[in-house]
Amino acid sequence: MSESVKQPIKILFIDDHALFRESVARLLETEPDFEVVAQYGSIEEAIPILRQRHIDIVLLDFDLGQNDGTQFMRLAKAQGFTGKVLVVTAGVKERQAAELIRNGISAIFMKHNSPNLLAQGIRDVVAGKVWFSQEFLKAAMSDSEKPHPEPQNERFTQRELQVLSYVFEGLANKEIATRIGVSESSVKATLQQLFSKTGVHTRSQLVRIALEQYKNQLL
Repeated sequence: MSESVKQPIKILFIDDHALFRESVARLLETEPDFEVVAQYGSIEEAIPILRQRHIDIVLLDFDLGQNDGTQFMRLAKAQGFTGKVLVVTAGVKERQAAELIRNGISAIFMKHNSPNLLAQGIRDVVAGKVWFSQEFLKAAMSDSEKPHPEPQNERFTQRELQVLSYVFEGLANKEIATRIGVSESSVKATLQQLFSKTGVHTRSQLVRIALEQYKNQLL
């Protein structure tokens, strides 16, 4: 039997600016590996489809009038949504970005950037990368509004910290291996150790937990 055709990345787009949303959706639909399943202008309209359709990634505007992206993250979690979330925004404050990162988003994309860059960002996030500027990561690490006790028995090794720093930069396993000078399988093994220590299964979860509970080891 021949290898089955790879399924397109299924996208849900939430943005209350209809012209921007529809324009970007049309551009994304020209990509052969993308399928825009639905687009909505509000969280209330979008949440039900998470129960009805498989969604790989949500493109989420942060400022949605009376609501914002953090409210969507809470509601999506309550629905059991396990896909990726990429925030598409005209602007977000560092503290807001820090809260979004702690809530499990995988990337922040600024609306003034190229649509081609957005397409690449979608592919990277679905492939397991995280996509944040250093300023947003630093804000997330320094934000002490809700301090968390650091586990006493699970210290990261120097290699784990090294790999984690490159995960923060959004590098793939192969790229990390080249930077460190080890095999790709060695990087995968180190990531599995990090997942085991932190009790997570994805890179975005790893970033969130590391920023919440292991911040002192990252500074």
